Amino acid sequence: EPEEVAAVPRGDPRPGGGRARKLRKPRTIYSSVQLQALNQRFQHTQYLALPERAELAAQLGLTQTQVKIWFQNKRSKYKKIMKQG
Repeated sequence: EPEEVAAVPRGDPRPGGGRARKLRKPRTIYSSVQLQALNQRFQHTQYLALPERAELAAQLGLTQTQVKIWFQNKRSKYKKIMKQG
């Protein structure tokens, strides 16, 4: 089960930002089992179709958005590593 962390208030970056502050969504902490499954699927394919994403999210107890963002971040990191060498 992913561990939750408290949201940290973020200040308004605009000058005179005395308005109400938005709380940032807590960072998702993935379990080792979840990471293993996500990495395994990423090695198979870097892009998931909607039904595949829904199925993987349900299997791992994550939201589809969490799976989508994880894959986006992983692709970005992969491209950065490939660019370096």
